[in-house]
Amino acid sequence: MTEKVSKIFEEARKEGRNYLLEPEAKTICMEYGIPVTKFRVAKTAEEAVKFAEEIGYPTVLKIVSPDVIHKFDVGGVILSLKSPEDIRDAYKKILENVKKHKPEAKVKGILVQEMAPSSTEVIVGSTKDPQFGPALMFGLGGIFVEVLKDVTFRIAPITEQDAREMITEVKAYPILKGYRGQPPADIDAIVKILLKTSKLVMDHQEIKELDLNPIMVYKKGAKTVDARIILE
Repeated sequence: MTEKVSKIFEEARKEGRNYLLEPEAKTICMEYGIPVTKFRVAKTAEEAVKFAEEIGYPTVLKIVSPDVIHKFDVGGVILSLKSPEDIRDAYKKILENVKKHKPEAKVKGILVQEMAPSSTEVIVGSTKDPQFGPALMFGLGGIFVEVLKDVTFRIAPITEQDAREMITEVKAYPILKGYRGQPPADIDAIVKILLKTSKLVMDHQEIKELDLNPIMVYKKGAKTVDARIILE
């Protein structure tokens, strides 16, 4: 399991990168059993159409480039694509946008990704403390992270009890239990993601930062929409 992950890290280092491209980060998540949205990397517009048909509509397209970290800033992401025509138009538009904002950017392809239905959003992350090693973070997504800083931390490795305590400690925990007509979120699915993330960062101490954000949590199951990994 970790051999495939180490190979991805080596490839990034060969290219002089201390961060992983989104498909690389998501492949690593899959290796550790962390659920992610379905995705493929297309090299042509027709290949993107083929992958979108396989994945199912609605679909999202995103630029894959080592020179573009903030994809939204350069118009490198287009959401809610519902037909082959949408895919072709979006593919062309993304390449035009990137060329306009970052003409020197090396494009490795376009990520074709399943568009996860909206639900309760959570974030799972990890940062490496110089003294204690990897520390795991959990919080609700959106305003709860950005404005209220409503997150909890534990030093890895964590136990199942640690994971459950992290979840109940956030002030917004009542939202996860089901609030004002919102269905309850699958707490067990979040616990599994926290435990698998803990194993990942313990197995690979070269990970400096990790962000799974947002993770859409449903009544049953969860899906990581975006994944970011930075290496030491």
